[in-house]
Amino acid sequence: MKLFKSFAPAQAALFAGAIATTFSLSLIAPGSSVRAAWQDSPKAVVDQAWQIVNREYVDPSFNQQDWQEVRSELLRADYGDREDAYEALRTALKTLEDPYTRFMDQKQYESLTDQTSGELSGVGMRLTEDEKTKVLTVASPIKNSPAMAAGVKAGDQILKIDGVSTKGMTVEEAAEKIRGQEGSQVELEFSREGKSIVRKLTRARVEIPSIEFSIRQEGPERVGYIRLSQFTSHAAEEMQAAIKELNSEGADAFVLDLRGNPGGLLYAAIDISRMWIQEGDIVKTVDRDEKDDKIKANNTALTDLPLAVLVDKGSASSSEILSGALQDNGRATIVGTTTFGKALVQSLHPLADGSGIAVTIAHYYTPKGTDISKKGIKPDVEVSLSEQEQERLANNPEAIATMEDPQYAKAIELLRKAN
Repeated sequence: MKLFKSFAPAQAALFAGAIATTFSLSLIAPGSSVRAAWQDSPKAVVDQAWQIVNREYVDPSFNQQDWQEVRSELLRADYGDREDAYEALRTALKTLEDPYTRFMDQKQYESLTDQTSGELSGVGMRLTEDEKTKVLTVASPIKNSPAMAAGVKAGDQILKIDGVSTKGMTVEEAAEKIRGQEGSQVELEFSREGKSIVRKLTRARVEIPSIEFSIRQEGPERVGYIRLSQFTSHAAEEMQAAIKELNSEGADAFVLDLRGNPGGLLYAAIDISRMWIQEGDIVKTVDRDEKDDKIKANNTALTDLPLAVLVDKGSASSSEILSGALQDNGRATIVGTTTFGKALVQSLHPLADGSGIAVTIAHYYTPKGTDISKKGIKPDVEVSLSEQEQERLANNPEAIATMEDPQYAKAIELLRKAN
């Protein structure tokens, strides 16, 4: 008997490095108390996840295994608690040998959806650890956040969170404690210039900017520099605003920095590609039924000025879709080192108990039909950083994207020649 029905009222094209986010409702067929008990059992979530993989996974052979037998084994097992069921599900998914098809518990799923939405519930400040003192420090408050409204400043040291000392606490642990339900409060004790400051902040939904941009005077050229850190749901809107602002400031050329960008939403990569490419193919996706979908530019480019794109090993997924489209269409010069090599698209699904599952649903190819899986995109101009240069930039982040940064400096040199 089929207990679950799945509806997809809204399919937003999706994630990391392409996740297609699918909002699906999973319902239990009405009936007896036996069905109610099933709904509350760990097996319900296990079977819901199995059904999603069975319906959507890109490889219909499921890595040459009997996927129906996998379901039988999962449902025959006795689980002491949800954690046992979760572990069994993770083990079953590993047999697909696809690291991107994965189960996430409630916290992991919430973190990922926050990441791709570009929003979180907290006070809005970036944290770091002072390299010398190892003290938890505010890197910067986020615009229009509770932290900024409360006067929190870059360089403030965080001594306590709700009365608990931050000594020995990692950045991740502190961030987890500071985040919380919208409308709730958190008390922070800071040290600023040797003085203690206590602030009680009310958590709110905070939009995390995915783009930083500025106009740079590099010799005779005015260069519009844009750093895109992740392809969130706000990224295209932010990119459009950045390009328009830099155009109004008289940019002669652009540098788009995708270094360290792990990807994000597929539709964001497509929308941003269309801001730079007037016509031509952007990406081709192929699903489990060998159906291919070619996505094209739509004559909506915002600029035709010379463009250089910075990439490295940390540029993955949606970053590779964008840089591959720009490279294959001859729209930009790609500078840096070979990218990560992720050519798969995932869909993201919530499960009944608040956990979630990401499932690979398609393979993608660059406009010229190149499969970059495990190969990455090779730059037009390769510029590697020595260990010494990497260490220097890591210890002096203000030097990143300046003429002290060899990859940025090479991009500027190439743009000068283009002009």
